[in-house]
Amino acid sequence: MTTREESEQVLAAAGASPDGSFPMFEAALSCALHEDGARDPDPARRLVDEAVERLGVRLKSERPEDAVCEALGGDLGLGGDLFTPEDPANADLIAVCDRRRGLSIALGVLYLEAGRRAGLELGGVDFPGHFLLRIETVEGPIALDPYDGGRIVMPSELTSRALNAGLIPSVADRLDTLMVAVSDRQVVLRLQNQIFARAVRAGAYERAERSAMRRALLHPRDHHPWLDIAAAREGQGRLAGALEALDRAQALGGAAGYADHARERVRRRLN
Repeated sequence: MTTREESEQVLAAAGASPDGSFPMFEAALSCALHEDGARDPDPARRLVDEAVERLGVRLKSERPEDAVCEALGGDLGLGGDLFTPEDPANADLIAVCDRRRGLSIALGVLYLEAGRRAGLELGGVDFPGHFLLRIETVEGPIALDPYDGGRIVMPSELTSRALNAGLIPSVADRLDTLMVAVSDRQVVLRLQNQIFARAVRAGAYERAERSAMRRALLHPRDHHPWLDIAAAREGQGRLAGALEALDRAQALGGAAGYADHARERVRRRLN
């Protein structure tokens, strides 16, 4: 049993670490434990160990991009949840490891951890509308889709996806820009953003607040999580707590105008 306070201590320590040594996989596991600490995280760790082992075997005879797809997407069956995509379990790393199904960003954490431990050069890509992976090969960088079992995404499909996401043609063709790898911290933050957005859509404001608080711990100098904490508390009717969160956001030096507007709205509700 892991208490929420213990998880917050681990997340705060991760948040204090520099980007170059950010513990992505363990931070994502701690996020899941922060949500429900009654679970055992060791099966998730063992799944990654197995993925590393299978990758090592396949890398002896297969190209790196093929080995990733076959080991994680084929052998272990890690892929997207096509039937219940809004299920909160799809964004929870422990649940994703148990079900072998989840969001692209949650699966990406597993692909990144296993691939790097197997010696591959992998990065996460915040591609418009869909998280992808970038693997470096002798022929150059190749995009992989963890939601589709690690399948290779050809450049023409990347452009098509970018256009479908609303980018103009001159931008959608700039794959060198669209395929820039993001930091491991940003990978975990984006996963928590997904949880927040889904929780708000479902009216689950307590879960939304927890996910925003995890972002505040993982990126302590960013004011945006505190704005989301304020919105989640307001959704619960916790108006005094919402004002406290808005004060924290403003103290971090950002969004003063928005914070002032939100503070005035909350105060009117209090009166």
